[in-house]
Order: sequence, then structure tokens, then C-alpha cells
Amino acid sequence: MKGKKGYFKIVVPICLMILLAAGLGAWKGRRPAKERGIEAMAESSQESLAEDSENSRKGQEEESGRSDGKEEDEIADRTVQEGTGEKERGEVKVKGIYVTGPMAGSHAFQDLLYLVDNTELNTMVIDVKNDEGNITWKMDLESAQTIGACTPYVQDIEKLMKEIRAHGIYTIARIVCFKDPYLAKGKPELALKKADGMPVTDANGIAWVNPYKEEVWKYLTDVAEAAAEAGFDEVQFDYVRFPIGRDAEEADYGVDMEMYPKKQAISGFLDYAVSRLHQKGIVVTADVFGTIIGSETDVKQVGQDYAELGKCVDVLSPMVYPSHYGSHVFGLEVPDAEPYQTVLAAMEGSRKELAMIPEKDRAIVRPWLQAFTATWVKGHISYGGRQIRQQIQAVYDAGYEEWILWNAVNRYPQEGLEAETGNS
Repeated sequence: MKGKKGYFKIVVPICLMILLAAGLGAWKGRRPAKERGIEAMAESSQESLAEDSENSRKGQEEESGRSDGKEEDEIADRTVQEGTGEKERGEVKVKGIYVTGPMAGSHAFQDLLYLVDNTELNTMVIDVKNDEGNITWKMDLESAQTIGACTPYVQDIEKLMKEIRAHGIYTIARIVCFKDPYLAKGKPELALKKADGMPVTDANGIAWVNPYKEEVWKYLTDVAEAAAEAGFDEVQFDYVRFPIGRDAEEADYGVDMEMYPKKQAISGFLDYAVSRLHQKGIVVTADVFGTIIGSETDVKQVGQDYAELGKCVDVLSPMVYPSHYGSHVFGLEVPDAEPYQTVLAAMEGSRKELAMIPEKDRAIVRPWLQAFTATWVKGHISYGGRQIRQQIQAVYDAGYEEWILWNAVNRYPQEGLEAETGNS
């Protein structure tokens, strides 16, 4: 696996000046794209994003009630040996689905196993730490137990992982990063606050923690290591970004934002996490907004620099959901109604953005695709098997080989997925 930059600490202004002098603050700028990006999403689409999050929670409640108790190509060639940052990936080309903690702990999980067994699917991205900060099982991690974050949706993680392995499924641990009400409440000094001391929250009132705090970095990486110890093949960091919205504009990060911009904090955290996790042979993925590709404005807003992160982590997973693009983006009147063209354009943009990075240093790109109907989008269409297949084909036509489907309540049609040809 490729070599990584060392991580740095936030100390005093003089250290920050030294870091800047060393060139860590230099990023290649690009002109903002003339299309709706993250800033407009925060203003125009916050309700839709909130609705998706709300649907996720409703789905978790629904599925837990059925129980009785959400980024190039040669991933198979990358190897890393235990203790040296190298782990055998085998011949897996990831074709996956997202699974919530409550679903993984319910009888309905058997339906997803059946789906994977009988289609081209070979991977599950399972919530280990979800959007509300809940950890999916009673993790043997003191820091998580102290703040009350462990919610045993899965009663027996060892039994679950054994069952998944028996089906030959590749497992990815999804860990939501800086949106975390448990850590914000349990460790108030890590909470992200406004100048008046009030917490920074999203549209659903969920608190965020400060991405500049290295103690936050440590907690997240500790959770990732515990997930690997439980048997997950890979760790995926989601919400590895700064918040958006009204509260975010008033946030007091406690640092000089001119000297230490947001993208340095995000890259700093991922450098730190990768450095630690590679020592244990763990593959590291980062989820990013698809709209950051080609838009310096969006990079500044959330701190995700696509090209920079493409040199930092092993896998990049851009969320190229057609519903996330505004009217006339890519020359399409309603991108949501044009799944193939939207995803193809986004992935071609990805290839251009990462083209200057040598292949040996370049992250695999494995996009998140839309497996839900965005009813809040004007001019939207229903998403079923045909629309899912169109997006998958767009990924292939753009020269990529891997993908993951997102549906907040884990309902995926078998239609549109090819019949099982072996988990490879």
C-alpha cells in the first residue's frame, strides 16, 4: 500500500506557521463550478437531506421492531501484510449495499443475505457508528462506554460476523465521524460550539464535534480499530467533513481559519487515522460529497479536497446520487431524472480530478449510488432496478469497477442486479 504523510498536531500559532511554510497549506485551486454545490444544498436542499436522515431513523426503528431480541481501479492487486500496513484484498471488486445496525440485528437481515447470495452483490457496508453516534454493539472500548454510546442493536457481534463470513461477504465498517451527539455531550470540551457557547447542530438538532480536536481523531480511530478486531475487512469514515447550514456559519473552531483551513483539518485527521490503521493492516475509505469534484467553493465549505484525499486514503467513495445535483448541472434539466448521464458525468469528473496522481499513490474510487426515490426533488423519477442498473453501467463506462448502493431503510430491488456469479 502506498506511503502516507505523517500527521500533525494543533498546538500554537507558531507551529501552524511552520506547517504552512513547509507547504502543507498549499492546495491547487480551481475555479468554482457554475452549478449548485454544497452551499446551495445547505440552503435549498436541507429539508430533503433532513428527510433522508429522518427516513433512516424511522427505518431503524421499524426494522429493530421486527427483531426478537451514507471513492482507481486495481484494488485486487493491492496487498498489505499484518503489522506493516499491508493486507491482502484478494480478488474482491466491491459491489455492495448499506446496512443499518438495527437491520443487522434483526431477522430481516436474512433477506439481505439472500439478496447477496443470489445476485452480483458481494459486500455489506454496516453501521458501526451511526448518524446519531450510536455504536452498534456493546463494544469493548472504555471511551465509548463512558459516554454511553454503545447501543446493542446487534446482541452478538461475533455470531453476526461468523454468519456473514459463511456467506463469503466482504464487510466494511461505516463510522460516522464529526456528527456525534454522544461525544459532544459526554466530552463538552470536544463539542463544536457557536460564539455564544451554544452547540452547533444540524437540521435535526444533532450535535457535532470539532474536527480540529485531536482527541476526537483518537476516539474515531479507536472505534475503527475495535471494528477491525471484530472482523470487519475495511473501515469507512463518513461525515468526515465540516457541517453545513446556519449553525455551521456561526461555529467557533478555536483556530485561525486563515492559517489552518478546513481541508487541512480533514486531511490531518485522515492522515492520523491511516497512519494508525495501516499498522494493523486495515484498509481505509473516506466518503465525500460528489459535488466537491471540480468545485473549490464546495471544498472550502466542507473541507473535503478530492485530489488531496485521493492521495491520502486507500478508497474514495463520492456520493454521486443524481438527486444531490441541482437543475442544469452537467447540462441536465433535472439530473435526478437522468441517472445514467448524471453518474457518468460525475465519474468522468472524478477521473480528471485524480489524473495527475500516480496510480500507485491514487485511491481506488468506489461511488455511492442512489437506490431511493427523492420525492423532494422537483421533476424526480421513481428509482427501481432499471435506474440502479443505469447508474452501475455509468460507473463502468467511466472506467471504474466498484460501487455501493444507498437506501436509508435497506430496501433494495433484486431487479437491476445481475444474477450471482460468485463473490469475486
